[in-house]
Amino acid sequence: MIRISTIFIAICMVLVAASFGLILYSVAGISGIESAIAALTALTFLILYNAVSMRLRDRTDVGGQIADLSRGTADLARQVAEFGRRLTSVEGKLNSLNHAGADRIQAVVGEINELGGLVKQLAASVASHEDMLSANATAVAQPAVEPEKAQFQEPTFAIEPSKRIVAPPPFAVVHPEPPAAPRGEMQTFAAVKTAIEENRLDIYLQPMVTLPQRKVRFYEAVTRIRDEHDRVLAAEEFMPFVEATGLIGKVDHTVLLRCVQVLRRLMVRNKEIGVFCNMAGATLRDPTTFAPCLDFLEANRALAPSLVIEFKQATFRNLGTGESEHLAAMAQRGFRFSIDHVTDLRIEPRELADRGVRFIKVPAALLLDPKASSTSDIHPSDLSDLLGRFGIDLIAERIEGERAVVDLLDFDVRFGQGFLFAPPRPLRPEGAPASDGASANGAARPEAPIVEPPPARVTGNAALARRAVGPN
Repeated sequence: MIRISTIFIAICMVLVAASFGLILYSVAGISGIESAIAALTALTFLILYNAVSMRLRDRTDVGGQIADLSRGTADLARQVAEFGRRLTSVEGKLNSLNHAGADRIQAVVGEINELGGLVKQLAASVASHEDMLSANATAVAQPAVEPEKAQFQEPTFAIEPSKRIVAPPPFAVVHPEPPAAPRGEMQTFAAVKTAIEENRLDIYLQPMVTLPQRKVRFYEAVTRIRDEHDRVLAAEEFMPFVEATGLIGKVDHTVLLRCVQVLRRLMVRNKEIGVFCNMAGATLRDPTTFAPCLDFLEANRALAPSLVIEFKQATFRNLGTGESEHLAAMAQRGFRFSIDHVTDLRIEPRELADRGVRFIKVPAALLLDPKASSTSDIHPSDLSDLLGRFGIDLIAERIEGERAVVDLLDFDVRFGQGFLFAPPRPLRPEGAPASDGASANGAARPEAPIVEPPPARVTGNAALARRAVGPN
């Protein structure tokens, strides 16, 4: 848009040129054409002068604007540099605060572990004092020992050398004095100790099957002890005595050896089979008893993908620094872990997966209990999917009825274990003929002739069809 000043200047130049031509015509007596030419010439010079002067003025203005823009750009660059410096200092402070917070958390965790160890020592001291007090009370009440009890105490720990069966791997065990106990418990204690020293440990296998196909995928090794009368004692009967006498390390080492032997026999026919081997928390806690087990696992690390070490839920919840290091040592060698004896569904899958846990065994009654969802952070029907995101498989154990299998299928449970499929069965000697019993449609049938196959069972599909049709 043309400015008013420019229009005014143009009018003025036209008037000046016309006046100049008129003066030449009237005063100087020049003709009209020559006066007009002179006026046009004057107008042209005026226009050129105005254009040159405007160009020079614009150039000066543009130079000033460029200088102002340069100064503004320099100021903006200084401000950006200052902001970058402040941001760098803030990031440094945040990193230092994070490192300090992590160090404080580690220090607090260490102190908590130390307090836990002190509490355990205090509990053990209190228990020993209570045992001493009960023993003193018994001695005051019965000052004289009965003759038959005196005769019983003499051969309690004596084993005839001819009858002793030494376990294949050497294992040093310290035997502390047993606590004072009633006569029945002393007899059981003596029988258990004698059976362990004479290597009367038996391994029973219970299959874990896929659902709903019921194909055997794993076996759990269950420990049994035979006394001098060939009476079989379950783990619930002898485990308290074994832990009280410090023989748990020897038992776990022997069971680990048997599990490896069983696994090698099973893998001859099926390379995808696996064995779950239980290990006590006391063995994991004691470096003296854990070292031979770790050496044995190191020698058999080729079987790590098929050998699963199983611990109780309480053991994982009370892990100290030493136990965590021992778990990490086994995980570094490729061995996976399983958790059983689950009492509630307050589970942290990410933490367990980081520690190497790949299986969690939950009782079917706990999964199907409507009250379980109120005490846990997740509904039992979503537990299998949650664990699967972290690479952990859910195994429903203690299944005793077909209705439980049908309900568990709605929970997307992939594996099952229980008396419905097969009870724990003892190992058969190699070369012994297998029985002809087999489950319907191949349900819960062992993959190798290591145990007697379970009796015929109705498969999950048959159970579903029976429920749909109804009773006859």
